[in-house]
Amino acid sequence: MTMSSVRLAALAAVLGCASLWGAAAHAQVYRIVGPDGRVTFSDRPPADGKAAPAPSVALPATNGAQGSGAVLPSELRATTSRFPVVLYTTEACGPCASARGFLVGRGIPFTEKTIATQADVRALRALSGDVRLPFATLGAQHLVGFSEAEWARYMDAAGYPKTSALPAGYRNPPPAPLVAVNPRPIDPTAQAPLEAPATASPLPSDPSPTNPLGIRF
Repeated sequence: MTMSSVRLAALAAVLGCASLWGAAAHAQVYRIVGPDGRVTFSDRPPADGKAAPAPSVALPATNGAQGSGAVLPSELRATTSRFPVVLYTTEACGPCASARGFLVGRGIPFTEKTIATQADVRALRALSGDVRLPFATLGAQHLVGFSEAEWARYMDAAGYPKTSALPAGYRNPPPAPLVAVNPRPIDPTAQAPLEAPATASPLPSDPSPTNPLGIRF
């Protein structure tokens, strides 16, 4: 059995354990108003049958709704909550574009982090143990490099639909740097340094004019 098969089997086992939780967590919830006006919520309708199902909840911006007001179907919302997808990419990376196209085409909500600086590279290495892109996380599962067949198997095991179930108008958050950049305010009284700053640490591997960060695809 290959290492990918072992990881896929482990993920499937986790999903099996989570299925009972998912059924309970997404059962119909009723909004009940008592005689005193007090509002309560229950998964069982009252005896008089006057309660109405509670309204659906829009997906938080952290899962990709980005304030668009789009509401994901309950099953897809449950999957994105348990197994969120984060894609790590860089410019001039053909496999990164393929990975992005796969997620978009299948209708899988995801957050994209870009690798553009040495700080990003160091953070990527700390996260994945490598500097190979594309890289993605599916919950706690790591996907290094892009193989459509392999990624499809993992998405299937996580419970993502094989065809898009996204509502019209849904938008993923825009790509953002892996390491947030906080520019320092300029101090007009500060003097220029007398000496040049120390040389930066070497890049990870085989940098070139076309790949200054030494990222492997």
